[in-house]
Amino acid sequence: MATKKTATKKKTAAKKSAAKTPAARKKLATKKTAAKKLPARKKTAKKKALTPAAMPSAPVENPRAHALARKIAHLLSDKKGLDIVILDVRGMTSYADYFVVGSGESDRQVSAMAEHVLTNLKETESLRPIGHEGMETGQWVLLDFGEVVAHLFFSEMRAHYDLEGLWADAPREKVA
Repeated sequence: MATKKTATKKKTAAKKSAAKTPAARKKLATKKTAAKKLPARKKTAKKKALTPAAMPSAPVENPRAHALARKIAHLLSDKKGLDIVILDVRGMTSYADYFVVGSGESDRQVSAMAEHVLTNLKETESLRPIGHEGMETGQWVLLDFGEVVAHLFFSEMRAHYDLEGLWADAPREKVA
């Protein structure tokens, strides 16, 4: 029985001595340190506070978009739209320069106003919207022409959503 014990001791001793070779020690050392080291962080520059001189200037005037907003407003007034307002949201939003907000007395009138704007701009300006929503219901119709977005509401819905109150800081131009 003594021979079995000495044979197992020799095997475990051989394993331990193998770990003491320089290559094995280096391998174990790299495994231990690799887990501890983290990649170096990049230093970020501190943001400077905006001084009055460094503040962004007024938004750039966009006459083409303003002319389109006025054209849409006049097309809405052709169909007896109520309380038509152009909101100048340049610098306040990244997706449009002007909002045209108008309302109608019935859902059928709102849909007719939207259809009139779409057909007229397509015929005269060869201009199609990027997207439009709500034509079927007529409660709130949205016509997106990129720089100009038209919101056409049924009167009660307009009071409920209150877009003019949401954009209270925006300069406005009352059309009709």
